[in-house]
Formats: sequence, C-alpha cells, structure tokens
Amino acid sequence: MPTLSVTPIAGLPMVRPGDDLPALILTALAGQKLALEPGDILVVAQKIVSKSEGRQVSLATITPSQDAIQLAKETEKDPRLVELILRESTTVLRKKPGVLIVRQKLGLVGAQAGIDQSNIEHGADENALLLPEDPDRSARRIRDAIAARTGVRPGVIVSDSMNRPWRLGTIGGAIGCAGIQVLDDRRGKHDIYGREMKVTMINRADSIATAATLVMGETTERTPVALVRGFPQEDNVQTARDIIRPLEEDMFR
Repeated sequence: MPTLSVTPIAGLPMVRPGDDLPALILTALAGQKLALEPGDILVVAQKIVSKSEGRQVSLATITPSQDAIQLAKETEKDPRLVELILRESTTVLRKKPGVLIVRQKLGLVGAQAGIDQSNIEHGADENALLLPEDPDRSARRIRDAIAARTGVRPGVIVSDSMNRPWRLGTIGGAIGCAGIQVLDDRRGKHDIYGREMKVTMINRADSIATAATLVMGETTERTPVALVRGFPQEDNVQTARDIIRPLEEDMFR
C-alpha cells in the first residue's frame, strides 16, 4: 500500500489583505526544500485565505439590527458580532447563552457562521474574520496560480475547524476543494463478503483535512499549510459543496 505523508509547511508570514497567497506558499515550500509533485495535495487553513481576501471586519463599522440586539441578549454575545452572524447566515438553528448555531450561506452548519476572532489582529476595537465568500473558488485560484508558476496542478483543500453534534472537540473539515475526488461513492459495490453496499460514501476531503490539521495545529503553531503526499487521487471536478447534505435529507431540522 502507498505511504501517506503529511508535512506542515512553516515560514509563512502573517498574511494580510491582498497578499499573493500562492506565492507565499511556494516560497515556504522552497524554504523547506520541497518541490511539488503530481498527485500532491495542499491543505490551506481558511484563516489565511480569508485574510488574503480581505474578509476581516471591524466591529466598530457594524450597526446591529433589533433582531441582532435581541438575539445577543439571549446568547450573551456582542450585538455587533451577532449582526455579522445573521448577515452571513440563512437560518438560526439553535441558541442558548454562549452558543449560536446557524446554517451559513454556503450551507455549512456550525457555531457563529464560521466567524472567528482568534489569531487575528485587533485595533482600538474588536475585529472578526468571515469565511471566504466562495471557498471552492478560492481553492481553484490557488491551484491555478500554483500550476501557472510550477507546471504542477496540486489538489487544494481549504480547511476549517468544525464541531460535530454529540462529539466533543473540533476536527479539520474541507470547506473548499479543487482538483480532488471529494467523495468516494461505494454504493452499489460489494464488501469482502459480496454484500452490496447501500449507503457507503467515504468523505475523502474531510479525512485529508483532519489529518492535515493534526500537524498544522489550531492555536499558536503558525503553520497554516500542509503538504499531503501519497494519497491516491486523480484530477476531479467535485467541490466541497458536494459534501453538504441536501436540506430534504436533513432529519434534524
């Protein structure tokens, strides 16, 4: 069986709006004497993608609506932050003091619409970092830019931390993908005893993102990129949106 390696890529500077993220990644790879090879996958933390795309917002610029003010009282959160969460969401699913679970505009379900305030610069007032507007597009742009400069088209995953119902702790998940098989659909195939599989779909993208998160870290490690090598994959048009379960199949609404 092939050997899978996951290598954290260190040396990236603090990313700012407008930075050439593919160039920064390639410079960091060169600093570790690594050259991309066909079949490689780059896992890139959502945070640096959002920063490079200018998705950081000062809460001083946000005027909360009455809905946000009321919801902020119920959840004990900053009304300006709640206003941002509502703007980035389609549905409030659960709420209690300290917790606000929503369906984000991309279809992702989680706390605060993926809006984060950790590991970002704060000025005189608080800031918040939103998810990329289109993480699949972000992944494609990184992939295309790297291919144009190196001749190698790596798979790219934009990863983010995720919580899961009934499980403690965060794991890495794929919110943007380009050039990889996101789902391995085994339905209709047979197991080792010849039994037909009815529901088996393997989420490759989330599995890779989780493995990369183990070496990238999620707090002070400052390694927001990982190189995954040895994973059998072919160029594919699937995206992270293909992971999201359709609303008509949601049994927990």
